[in-house]
Amino acid sequence: MSWAKKYSFQIFLGALVAVFAIVVAILYWPREPDIPMLDKKAPDFSMQNVDGSTVTLADTNGKVRLFYFYFTNCPDVCPPTTYRLSEVQKLLQDKGMFGTDASIVSISFDPERDTLEEIKKWSEKYNADYSGWYFLRGKEEDVAKMMPEFGSSVFKDEDGNFTHLNVITLVDQDGNVRKYYNANDLETASPENIAKDVARLVKA
Repeated sequence: MSWAKKYSFQIFLGALVAVFAIVVAILYWPREPDIPMLDKKAPDFSMQNVDGSTVTLADTNGKVRLFYFYFTNCPDVCPPTTYRLSEVQKLLQDKGMFGTDASIVSISFDPERDTLEEIKKWSEKYNADYSGWYFLRGKEEDVAKMMPEFGSSVFKDEDGNFTHLNVITLVDQDGNVRKYYNANDLETASPENIAKDVARLVKA
């Protein structure tokens, strides 16, 4: 009797145990929790894009979106946060998702100074891919009114200076708000973590 025949049952049993162990590991391996619904919907809007076209919320539906409110004269948080969004853009481009399955929507709350020309200069500094990155401007009062719906807010003092919450908001394909990122938290709101969350919703 050959060695293979003699030990065939043991070999089969060992293989069966190994397969069973793999199946159990797959079924019970700890998984990341789903990104929860926050019982909030992104509000509708109609604004002017950097190319002069009009963009509404409906125009961006069907994609996972990141919303960010900023102004180009921002002296502190807006430039590094926009740079981080450019890193998210690159990560999503590498995954083949940017522009097709995911987009970024940056909205200025300072339309008086943020003309289309100024916004274009700003966006070009961050190598914005316009196929998936919108740079919008609307009426100052309308933008300020909608910002709390995205977990953000802005205050304008008597001298025309702005103070605002530095928040990036994750919105799914159906317009549901799914997550707020404190953009001042460089660990939680890292490009890798944000791109990972976007990819999870794209694949959901």
